[in-house]
Amino acid sequence: MQITWTIETCEHLVSTGYITVAHWRATAQDGDYSASAYSTCSFGEGDPSIPYADVTEAEVLDWCWANGVDKDATEASLAAQIEAQKNPVQESGVPWA
Repeated sequence: MQITWTIETCEHLVSTGYITVAHWRATAQDGDYSASAYSTCSFGEGDPSIPYADVTEAEVLDWCWANGVDKDATEASLAAQIEAQKNPVQESGVPWA
């Protein structure tokens, strides 16, 4: 299973250029099965202290993980979602169709 983390977009202060919110997505892929999680992470003004124009995606992801985004729990949840797709415990439908 491959898990990819991305920053979808960032919100930043016009006056200082500092990022205040990062919108992140984690996507897991295992053959034909996939799962994803999306959320946001907020930062205080000036913390982290790299202006918008100079920051990299890897740095913003590190900030998210350091500010409450539980990387291991998110990845475990994605793995569980894929496992549930591979081995469903519940189905829907009607028996007469």
